Amino acid sequence: MGWLLPRKIEPGWMAVSLQTTEFSIAHGRREPGARPLISQIASYPIEEGRPDAAKVLAQRMRLDRFHCETLMSAGEYQLLTVEAPNVPPAELKAAIRWSVQGLIDFHIDDATIDVLDIPPEPGSSGAAHAMYAVIARNELVKRHIDRFQEAAIPLSVIDIAETAQRNIGVLCEATDAQGVALIYVAETYSLLTVNFKGELYLARRIEFGLQQLLRQNDDGARAGGLNRILLEVQRTFDVFERQYHFVPVGKLVVAPEPEDSGIRAYLAEHLDLPVVSMELGEIVDFAAGLEPDLATQWKQFHLIGAALRQDSKAL
Repeated sequence: MGWLLPRKIEPGWMAVSLQTTEFSIAHGRREPGARPLISQIASYPIEEGRPDAAKVLAQRMRLDRFHCETLMSAGEYQLLTVEAPNVPPAELKAAIRWSVQGLIDFHIDDATIDVLDIPPEPGSSGAAHAMYAVIARNELVKRHIDRFQEAAIPLSVIDIAETAQRNIGVLCEATDAQGVALIYVAETYSLLTVNFKGELYLARRIEFGLQQLLRQNDDGARAGGLNRILLEVQRTFDVFERQYHFVPVGKLVVAPEPEDSGIRAYLAEHLDLPVVSMELGEIVDFAAGLEPDLATQWKQFHLIGAALRQDSKAL
């Protein structure tokens, strides 16, 4: 006679990235009154011609014991700002579907949609306010689900870089009186976010990244690249200040980089607010011997952010 025992689920979130040639994980835990803990972070190469490699790794790490999530890639979804419809909560997603159908280049019936509220100004009850709509093709969402099913990994949440970055940006908030801007310079783009009192108020992609900055050996070309990012940041802040005048931005934090691109120093020289480099080890605890170097912090930045989520909302 056999007994089916309940599966013990470990606290926290296991963020998993399943790439063609690499399998990466980051496990995070958040406890009240304590700094967040990254208890696992690792990457494993996947051999060519081994379709079962991810499943073997997942079984070895016993990922069935965790709440697992993954991140969509930048080109797999759209993040649109829309006016929050004045409807009951149960009708919200249906109303958003109607309002965004003319803003996407595929049929709305082929779209998976989730929403993220942007809190309005305090005391403005009843006034119209904005929210984010996250839109992805059903086939791309299904592709993620199928890959995790094939690897026998229980997938609970599909996340996006913007909210993963918010999870880290929140940890940089010193007080409830000021918001924090955070810029992450990826290989081919930069992601600028602003959060305030734990909420994501702004997310803006800038189509310029490390690939362009670090390949420009000529000082003039390099300065031109830095200036391009600066102008986009300045324009974004100008628009943000007009839209969200009640959110004072206290500082701009530059996420870890694999090597110094010069962006922190350049922005600090030209912006009228403090610009600081992020020391990830000062806001997040890593299990003994696990603190990653700067290159790994940069590469796995959003995976770490995804692992630090606090809610169970799925795309």
